[in-house]
Amino acid sequence: MKPEAEVRVKYGVWGLVVGALIAMIIGFAWGGWTTSGTTKTMTEEAVLASQAAICVAQFMTQPNYEEKLKELEKIDSWKRAEFIEKGGWSKMPGQEKADYAVSRACADGLELLFKK
Repeated sequence: MKPEAEVRVKYGVWGLVVGALIAMIIGFAWGGWTTSGTTKTMTEEAVLASQAAICVAQFMTQPNYEEKLKELEKIDSWKRAEFIEKGGWSKMPGQEKADYAVSRACADGLELLFKK
């Protein structure tokens, strides 16, 4: 290979490497790109939030929800998830038993109603 061609190839390869790095930096910093781990975490958080909203809605549709809400308010905050699980509001269709994370998020959502 001629020395001129060797220099062109060398700088061309370095240009590709630097260009790829700049594209990745811009993509991850400002372009909204995410890794698969971050995407999985975001998906799990979105599912948890939607299930917690369903739980709150199921709690609010029962006929005596105001009494149950007062009862929930009297319970220690660390026992509220158990109360939600026992009531069956955090159990989603198709599940055999309620998920504790959904129960905890549901209890946190219902706490907002105490302050009204």
